[in-house]
Amino acid sequence: MTDFDALYAAHRDDVWRYFRRRAPADHEDLVTEVFLIAWRRREDVPREPLPWLYGVARKVLANHRRAGDRRDALTERAAAHATTSAPDLAEAVGLRADLARALAALPDHDRELVLLVAWEGLTLAEAAATLGCRRGAAAVRLHRARRRLHTALTDESGPALASMTALEER
Repeated sequence: MTDFDALYAAHRDDVWRYFRRRAPADHEDLVTEVFLIAWRRREDVPREPLPWLYGVARKVLANHRRAGDRRDALTERAAAHATTSAPDLAEAVGLRADLARALAALPDHDRELVLLVAWEGLTLAEAAATLGCRRGAAAVRLHRARRRLHTALTDESGPALASMTALEER
């Protein structure tokens, strides 16, 4: 049995209890970190190691708490950018029905252009090539189709317009 094995066997439970009294969780990880430091600095461990181990444990616990504070702050910042609630499925169904009606009211060639850009993710040039027309003609048709969709959706239901932002930004 090496000196380090003896150190670990003699003081592991003491260090564990130190963390148990001061930290709500992660006791085993913290104990492991203390003895990892003791292993790396085994030449610095004094003859009476327990007070020294408690000093290391104190610093490990302080680092652990600071890391927790940073983690909590990051979680708060991320939560500020997350959606706060799930969308209402009934509203989503209503919006979908409104959108389907508005799309159905468009002429076939305009509807196809809108769907190629909005749902298939094609650029205006790619959609024009798919439809066999020039980019300028496709741009004019898309602008008019979006305007008709906007009118149809705002006439039927105001909130549906918000769901169309992705379509209008392309």
